Amino acid sequence: MKFANVERGGRPLVVLINEGKIVPLGALTPWLEKGTTLPTTTDELLKSPERIASIRNAWERLGPDRSKFESKQQTEVRFLPAVLHPGKLVCIGLNYKKHAEETNMPLPKQPVVFSKFSDSAAAHGDIIPYPSETKQLDYEAELAIVIGRTASNVSEEEALDYVFGYCCANDLSARDLQMTSGQWLLGKTGDGFAPIGPYIATADEISDPDALRISARINGKTVQDSNTSDMIFSCREIIAYISKHFTLRPGDVILTGTPEGVVFGQPETARVWLKTGDEVTISIKGLGELTNTIGE
Repeated sequence: MKFANVERGGRPLVVLINEGKIVPLGALTPWLEKGTTLPTTTDELLKSPERIASIRNAWERLGPDRSKFESKQQTEVRFLPAVLHPGKLVCIGLNYKKHAEETNMPLPKQPVVFSKFSDSAAAHGDIIPYPSETKQLDYEAELAIVIGRTASNVSEEEALDYVFGYCCANDLSARDLQMTSGQWLLGKTGDGFAPIGPYIATADEISDPDALRISARINGKTVQDSNTSDMIFSCREIIAYISKHFTLRPGDVILTGTPEGVVFGQPETARVWLKTGDEVTISIKGLGELTNTIGE
């Protein structure tokens, strides 16, 4: 199943994405188990396994009848972040072999962990403000893991059992601010610096998160084109490692790193940083496309 947050009448609404179209959860009401109340956001949904199960059962019972629902094209709605208010936005740096090579950095021996604030979360279609304090704005196509169960000190073997689903993400980075000190935070957590979406595909839809084509386009030109199989630390390893240091909870989001092709990885004389008006599209197999425009 694919869940998204959209806006209707100025309020958030959880919808399903079916064959590229929007289906409000309310359409499932006649088939839901008695007493099931519908969530208003994916944040609320993630904290209620019972509601998830009821919605899934109703959806599966419908089968081919799903196509009978009146639904809108994705272009007809305003998306909200796939997780509206992530409890944690945990990021992994230098997690692709070729990306580490292009930046002339040694392969890390353990995951490089940093964070963004939840205010950085942005939606598919949002205009991302260009920070006044940077002149080196960069893109990073990333696979995002959405946690669905509380995870503390979990094993690698069990780690994926704690995943609700996956989505596209863009770890926008102000490189000059990132390198100001040994801490990356200023360069990583600007307003809108973590677009996530357009939807969350539940874990059962992604047979192997470590074997997905991932790419980025700027104004239609492909600048990143790789596969999550190039990750140094797998999704299992990342979840297990993080959970040994702090607890992951439903609604937390992990950005798993970016492949080669970012501006920062180019020779200094060839670097063309993002500018106002640029359209950035992140694409991951099975997870759709996440597009944002850089604003003023």
